[in-house]
Formats: sequence, C-alpha cells, structure tokens
Amino acid sequence: MIDATREYWDGQAADFDREADHGLLDPGVRRAWAELVLPLIPLPGSEVADLGCGTGSLSVLLAEAGHRVRGLDLSGRMVEAARAKAAEAASAGRPAAVEFRQGDASEPPYPPASCDVVLVRHVLWALPDPDDALGRWTRLLRTPGTMLLVEGLWGAGAGIPSGTCQELVLRHRRHADVVPLTDPALWGKEISDERYLLISRR
Repeated sequence: MIDATREYWDGQAADFDREADHGLLDPGVRRAWAELVLPLIPLPGSEVADLGCGTGSLSVLLAEAGHRVRGLDLSGRMVEAARAKAAEAASAGRPAAVEFRQGDASEPPYPPASCDVVLVRHVLWALPDPDDALGRWTRLLRTPGTMLLVEGLWGAGAGIPSGTCQELVLRHRRHADVVPLTDPALWGKEISDERYLLISRR
C-alpha cells in the first residue's frame, strides 16, 4: 500500500501547486495562510515538523518567518519540488532554515520531544491507522507543544469530520479546538464543504 501511495503522489507532484492552497502562488492566498498559521506558532525560532509537507509551501512560509522546519513527505518527487522551492527562496534573498526528507508521515523519523510544533495538512484522513499516527505525532512534541491539523470532509466524500478528528486527538492530548476554515481567501475560491483547523496546545 505504501508503494502505491508513493507512486500516486509522485504522479501528482508536477501539477500539485496548481491548487491555490497547495502552491500558495497567489499573494492573497499566501497571505491568508500566513495570517492563519504564523500567530499559532508559540515561540520565535520554533522547531516545526511539517508532516506530509507536499511541495513544501507551508514549510518554506514558516521557515521564512524564522522557524526551523523539517518537512517530510512520502513522495520523492514532492520532496524534490520542496527543495527547489526552498532554493528559489534563498536565491531571492529569503533564506529559510528548512530541510526536506522523504519518509512516511505516519512514522516520522525524528526523536521524541524534538519539536515545538507538529503541522499536518490533509494527511490524517488518508492514513490506515490515524489513532496510531496521532500517538507518534504527540510523542514528537516537547511539553506542552502545539499540534496543528488542517483537515476536512470534502464534497467527493473523502476526508474526516471535525468531530471525529477532535475525538481522535483527545485520546492523546488534553486540548483540541476546531476552527472552521470557511474564508475563500485560503482556498482561492468559494467552498461548500467542511474544512477546518484543529489546534491542540497541550
């Protein structure tokens, strides 16, 4: 299953950034994500793990804001694109403390208590054992740590409802707030399905 998933996302990598919220190429969309996520990072220079980072748009955004970011993705082609994005930012005079690595987001190859923030976008719903993955992600965090999950229940029927996601997180964490993400500026279009940010600070 891992091989099939990797091959699928390798095949998506070339066009991945065409989605406004993936590439953050539109200044308005990029600004909306920055205004959403950056105030939630608790300390300057935080250690952030961006699991299932795709082409690294959020990783680079956070790194350019002064955080130290480790981006992880199962797809080698996604990782290549992410590294190219970081290099482009550096060549434009926006050096970023970010490193990208290929690997399984459900089993991150990082030591326990090595991160201040775990950020995961559009990944949990697709995992075969989301409860197990949440346990691993929780162990990555220094106390108290911040977990940020961007998920949804999309029109095609894929995804995870916010209530279910909240219940799963509360098996591992004491706190889990759900923030609906209904602003079209985040997506580059109007939406009619459920999209949300789950914030867990302890």
